[in-house]
Amino acid sequence: MAENFTPESVEAAAERLLAARNGGPRIIDLPPALRPSDWKTAYAVQDALISRLGPVVGWKVGAADPQAEPFRAALTGQTVSLSPASVAHAGHAVLGVEAETVYRFDKALPPREKPYTEDEVLAAVGSVHAAIELVDTHFAAWGAATRLSQIADQFNHAHLIVGSGREAGAIVDAENQPVKLLINGEVVIDRRGGNAAGPAARLIAWLANGGATSLGGLKEGTYVTTGSWTGITFVAPRSHVEVAFEGIGTAVVDIGE
Repeated sequence: MAENFTPESVEAAAERLLAARNGGPRIIDLPPALRPSDWKTAYAVQDALISRLGPVVGWKVGAADPQAEPFRAALTGQTVSLSPASVAHAGHAVLGVEAETVYRFDKALPPREKPYTEDEVLAAVGSVHAAIELVDTHFAAWGAATRLSQIADQFNHAHLIVGSGREAGAIVDAENQPVKLLINGEVVIDRRGGNAAGPAARLIAWLANGGATSLGGLKEGTYVTTGSWTGITFVAPRSHVEVAFEGIGTAVVDIGE
């Protein structure tokens, strides 16, 4: 963590992020003195924010491409729901939808000195599910804050809706898996593959071996979503959203007023 970023700075930054969620003014970015300048600082602020939001029940993890360093955000119970779900548009600056695949862990992977292998990680997965992540910003405008400030603020997470899934076969073909996104019954995306992060096993292993360790690792029952297959599609109030992953399952959310 940057030398000039003290534990008091971490707490102050978390409080500024929390204020916008509690109805306070939205800011373009964190003030320079409270703005993370490296990943370690951004995660420290995120952890402090999460401690104010509630117990961790899930994670989002992604990467720009299959070789890039992954990034993560912890998710709390207030923004994780089972499909079918309803989420109000009011109170959000924007609402974007992404089709994602979620892994539910039937076995905990606590922090340990010896790194978990990808095979060990996959063996801890009990099921894989179709899911929808809703994305938003708590800053004054979408994309206005620096990337590290966005990471500190759960990287634009608004809500995760976990749909139906399968228990056999945790491996999903990142290049050939068919996926559809429908809005109000109209197919807006129909493709094979599309998750820029690549195979999920690498991402989850990174999470188990470092990304999640500051908050106790991956607990039994945890949901881990591994990035968008469809990019972001922004939706208006009164939208019915459905995603379908062939051979895996479906997830549905109704966006209210």
